[in-house]
Amino acid sequence: MPAFFPRATRLALVFAAVAAASGCGSFDRASLSIADAVTPYRVEIIQGNFISKEQVDALRPGLTRQQVREALGTPLVMDLFHADRWDYVFTIRRQGVDPQSRRLTVFFKGDALERFEGDPMPAEAEFVATLDNKRKGAAIPVLEASEAQLKQYAPARPAVEPAAPAPATAVNYPPLEAPTR
Repeated sequence: MPAFFPRATRLALVFAAVAAASGCGSFDRASLSIADAVTPYRVEIIQGNFISKEQVDALRPGLTRQQVREALGTPLVMDLFHADRWDYVFTIRRQGVDPQSRRLTVFFKGDALERFEGDPMPAEAEFVATLDNKRKGAAIPVLEASEAQLKQYAPARPAVEPAAPAPATAVNYPPLEAPTR
């Protein structure tokens, strides 16, 4: 500093610099809390089939591949080199929630289910409760329909039964290849 500044002016400049530096530090902390509160939207990523505890309980050794597919859905991984093994993998990544990942491996012997192994699966109601992280303590929706609700959506029966189809007549088609001469 130049010599012509009085001592009080130099002291005032030092205090102003210290106040500005301390103000910047508190501004940084405030800006971090604002940045934490305002975050960009991140798309939820869901991959694979969700398999519930109820679905796993339905598996029994001896089920056919088709029955397993009907109970669990199409497997995520069907390896060409391991034809007797299906892998069901489920992952979900959501903003503000830890990523979840579950695996279930199903082994076949021929066309019959031999065994299965994997992570413990949650019940459907438990999984639904973990999905809605914004409304804590909200009621979980009923996941089963009553008989009255099922009858409400039953297909309407026709008033008149359709007539039996007429027996098909034999049709004589010409040969596919011309006769040889």
